[in-house]
Amino acid sequence: MDLVVIRILFVLVLTAACFFLRPFALQPWTAAILGAAAAGAVIVFELRVRALSLKRLLGAVLGSVLGIVGAALFGLVLAGSLPPGGTRSVLQLFVLMLMSYVGLMVGASKGDVLNFTGGLAELFAGDRAGGKRNLKILDTSAIIDGRILDVVETGFLEGTLLVPEFVLRELQIIADSSDSSRRQRGRRGLDILQKMQSNPTLAVQIIEDDFPRLREVDLKLIELAKKMGAPVVTNDINLSKVAQLHHVRVLNLNDLANSLKPLVLPGEKMNIVVLKEGKEYNQGVGYLDDGTMVVVDHARRMIGRAVEITVTSVLQTASGKMIFGKLEDLTLKPEQVRTISELSS
Repeated sequence: MDLVVIRILFVLVLTAACFFLRPFALQPWTAAILGAAAAGAVIVFELRVRALSLKRLLGAVLGSVLGIVGAALFGLVLAGSLPPGGTRSVLQLFVLMLMSYVGLMVGASKGDVLNFTGGLAELFAGDRAGGKRNLKILDTSAIIDGRILDVVETGFLEGTLLVPEFVLRELQIIADSSDSSRRQRGRRGLDILQKMQSNPTLAVQIIEDDFPRLREVDLKLIELAKKMGAPVVTNDINLSKVAQLHHVRVLNLNDLANSLKPLVLPGEKMNIVVLKEGKEYNQGVGYLDDGTMVVVDHARRMIGRAVEITVTSVLQTASGKMIFGKLEDLTLKPEQVRTISELSS
């Protein structure tokens, strides 16, 4: 309420001042209308500035100051090359307005990537020859998955991790879901993000960039990646495919996990616990410690037992590797077959 009173007083004072002082030799009421319009424009500008984040505001101030300094230097050049008159004055005013406007807009757009504790080097880090800023944009699925925390803590993923506001909103919606499974996943994602922010060795930054004309979060991520020139970290296969169509770089955590799985070659022997029946006749299915599915022929009767198999082939799929094998000896000796209870004991 106090701010409203101050704004009203500001409009009245400026209107009255223009009415009595009559700038530009205008008529009193014309000058008053001009003063009220100017006061209204100032209030609109103030409301827009209040909506900016602190970093963007500081970036805008810094950019406008640099623009004014550049305009002043350019004005000295014009003063020495043009005779006094209206042309020189108009050009100097135009250069001042142009460079101030460009500095203001560029400074505001670059404000989110400024690091005022580390100097101005971060501002130009992304524009050095031969390199982009070392930024990564986190997708909702990558945060909920949780493996991103382990990856960045081990140092294999460097740089600043950007979390857009619309991703946070999606996490909040999932965490408030009526479905218990979705609610648990959303809360897990928020916990993972909080752990990442509390780690002093990790650089996690919340950015306010949004694209209101786009409703889907995946499309917003792609547009943001284009704007920032940064890759998207995700484990969503569909997002990866769409991003590649838009020529946006993607860091898929599932691809990283698959590349780190131990290499298995046909002819190798391994021990596997047959857990369930396979899709085809007389097949058994088991899993390695890393979750890789192993399909064993003629192993339906071995469900619940650990057996030795020989790898026959390895199939790479979009969701990971599948290993196919066969029992080493269909007439297994008693010492070659162990039950799960025996293995646990």
